[in-house]
Amino acid sequence: MNTLLAEWAPQWGVMIAWPSEHTDWADILNDAERTYCALAQAILAQENLLILCRDDTHQQRIQTTLGETGAHARLHFRHLDYNDTWARDFGPLTVSCDDGENDKKMLLDFDFNGWGNKFAAEQDNAVSQKIHWQCAVKSIDVVLEGGSVESNGNGLLLTTSHCLLNPNRNPTLDQAAVEALLRQEFGAQHILWLHSGHLEGDDTDAHIDTLARFCNDTTIAYVQCTDPRDSHYPALAAMEAELQAHAREHQLQLVPLPMAEPAYDDDGHRLPATYANFLIINNAVLMPTYSNTSTATAADTAALAQLGKAFPQHQIIGVPCVPLIHQHGSLHCVTMQLPEGVL
Repeated sequence: MNTLLAEWAPQWGVMIAWPSEHTDWADILNDAERTYCALAQAILAQENLLILCRDDTHQQRIQTTLGETGAHARLHFRHLDYNDTWARDFGPLTVSCDDGENDKKMLLDFDFNGWGNKFAAEQDNAVSQKIHWQCAVKSIDVVLEGGSVESNGNGLLLTTSHCLLNPNRNPTLDQAAVEALLRQEFGAQHILWLHSGHLEGDDTDAHIDTLARFCNDTTIAYVQCTDPRDSHYPALAAMEAELQAHAREHQLQLVPLPMAEPAYDDDGHRLPATYANFLIINNAVLMPTYSNTSTATAADTAALAQLGKAFPQHQIIGVPCVPLIHQHGSLHCVTMQLPEGVL
């Protein structure tokens, strides 16, 4: 039976796709690369990092940008084409396959259609088939992004109906068919649906990794809005009530994360800053921060403290991610963890 591994399963490393002038980062490339450098250095302190890049010239630019880190023994490169850099959603998902005798890893390569055909994604969709993995890869002709599902590795799967049941993904699949798929491919014994909750500026149709995340078998950290004047308040309050109901049924602990201080683009549209978009790696948790200066905001500080409660055995590391939200994603969105046995 397949089991979708929890993010805290022992990792070989993390995969990212480096921004370039050929991606939507072109106008803020230097700012984006500073964030990617900070992210790369934090990952390499703990484990391997696989960087997807265009070619030798692009690789050399990355290594120069990284400085001494560019020659790190844990740093690996692959040259290929990609539309953009949201590795969470076009990268493969790792399941454990227990056949009764051996516990092997397998990668599931779902279709990626640019979050419901909002953006070009043909090259992104081909990435997982172009990397030489150590384990088997199974292609699945269903649209599903890594940011849309959360697993505790022990039978619980957390997701949102606004994404997985959206007709811009799989219009022929109803809820029963989607649930059957999640049970078959991910070993989901209980599917915890959230029908409420969203962030303004989010292009993903309410990915779960922007809203609520498993921290261990029995703990979920989630975005909590306590200000009735905030436009997010009604939906996030309803989501909180849904999480509380799931927690009562499945004996779960809930850890609220603060709302990030509002951030806006040049046109005045709110950006999807969220502390739920953290990345769990070996021995550490990387959390996005949203200060435009070297001084953390009050919300950053509060979020770091709350995550410390959810991950008492991990180092909690803030990574400045303001450039990422200007492209409507954050730290978890640009990464995909690769468990041991994958590479």
